Amino acid sequence: MLDVILTALAISSGFALAAGGITIIYMSTETFNFAHASMVAYAFYTVFVLNLVTGGSPYYYIPIAALVSGAIGVIIYFTINKWLLRAGATMVTLMMSTLGADLILYGFLNALAENLTQIFKRDMRYFLLAEQDILLFRIGNVNVKLIHIVSLLVVVVIIAAIQLFLTRTKFGIAMRTTVENPTLAKVLGINPETVYLASWFIGGAMAGLGGGILSLVMPGETRIGLVLIVPLFAAAIVGGLYSIFGSLLGGFLIGVSMQLGIYLLAQAVGSWINAYKYIIPLAMMVVTLLVYPQGLGALPWGKYLSRFRRFRGE
Repeated sequence: MLDVILTALAISSGFALAAGGITIIYMSTETFNFAHASMVAYAFYTVFVLNLVTGGSPYYYIPIAALVSGAIGVIIYFTINKWLLRAGATMVTLMMSTLGADLILYGFLNALAENLTQIFKRDMRYFLLAEQDILLFRIGNVNVKLIHIVSLLVVVVIIAAIQLFLTRTKFGIAMRTTVENPTLAKVLGINPETVYLASWFIGGAMAGLGGGILSLVMPGETRIGLVLIVPLFAAAIVGGLYSIFGSLLGGFLIGVSMQLGIYLLAQAVGSWINAYKYIIPLAMMVVTLLVYPQGLGALPWGKYLSRFRRFRGE
């Protein structure tokens, strides 16, 4: 059971980071970015290929994966999103344009895998990096690996960095102003397009960080983006599309529910249920949209904390 919990937390960390990237892009440009799945997939392959070519620990290449995915976000913005935003495209048009970009990126990734297969004489459509992770210690029969610690630390650092960036830097405050009131931002001399560009880069980089972490927990394959698109978008929606911190919370909720939920169901009804584990995030997304469509980030957490303190007599 402990190994399932550790894996669930590591996977949840990757989900949380990637879902946070979806939310940043949506908050700034109202673009539901379907290409986010491919950004995560390219992060998988960046870590894998660099590890294969240059050797060393896969952890060295996770920051590079973040830069690669961030660069993909910048390319999508400059080639597609920027012009549609200028033309006043509807949310549906913006969303469908990213679906087209996702299909193009998926095609390029398959072509890359095919060429790498020819070069390295091994199947590059499927790989496993988890076996290269560092074993820290054992608790009984359970291996505690470095990714189980690093994944949580990265999420904590990213949360703190985003908070400081949005509240303590001039550009972060400009981003918040643009998101909340683009007209006022223009009056104040803020260039919205610069904010949109930064949002696409930051959102892509978070997808890259999430994908880099997930590459050390899950098997990599060319269709990994298609596999992960359901839980990632479910995490963003459950957390709330207008709250970065809500999306991080949604990522943990979806990841833990998927891993622990399917484990407990498999114990009860049999291993055949594992094939249906992606029903869990879909069900959670549907329930959230029906019951509280604003998401977890919109809940009055301050009020709940005050009540908890009064309950404890503080």
